[in-house]
Amino acid sequence: PEVEIVAESEGMQEVLGQAVKVASLDSTILLTGESGVGKSMLARHVHANSERREQSFVTVSCPALPRELLESELFGHEKGAFTGAVRRRRGKIEMAKGGTLFLDEIGDLPIDLQPKLLSVLQERQFQRLGGEETLEADVRIIAATNLDLEQRMKDGQFREDLFYRLSVVRLILPPLRDRKEDIPLLAQSFLANGAFNKDSEGNTRIKSISRDALDAMMLYRWPGNVRELLNVVERA
Repeated sequence: PEVEIVAESEGMQEVLGQAVKVASLDSTILLTGESGVGKSMLARHVHANSERREQSFVTVSCPALPRELLESELFGHEKGAFTGAVRRRRGKIEMAKGGTLFLDEIGDLPIDLQPKLLSVLQERQFQRLGGEETLEADVRIIAATNLDLEQRMKDGQFREDLFYRLSVVRLILPPLRDRKEDIPLLAQSFLANGAFNKDSEGNTRIKSISRDALDAMMLYRWPGNVRELLNVVERA
């Protein structure tokens, strides 16, 4: 599936060019940038341009689950592995077989789970929780963070060896305030494609944005980046 990223600015064009260049490799990619800049969209864009495009794109949000559930979510578990494990469950690494595993907010991965992920990256193997069978990890991993991982390493919250394994290729997404040329394009794209702007027959209700509104958008600093812009267009 095609993933269209709307961008005219030099900074974003450069990032997109790098993304397409590395998409055909199987290298692990680390996407960094502020919250809301479009890291998950870029991860999908890489997947769509890769040799794995016909297979699954599977997302795991590292801060969304408690540590015990996150381990099971990633690696899966065998029946009886812990209280409540009434049947075998495949983890996201298995579900993404042949495709791409996107680890969102990797900076929040608990320190005691980091060696297990490092093992997946180094050995391309893993075991389900409570399991003895060694399984192959046939996935391309893309990780994203809005945290300063170098600082997390200094604070003892992130393993240095895992950082270097993840950042074989590092793409830094600029904040929206540094690529203002993209604001009118993005706003218009949200209007044209947003389900919130369709009537019951699927026709677009509001076709354009006034000059005054666009001028106001260009003056604003967008601390919430592209996600905030989408919310503002929808609310308007």
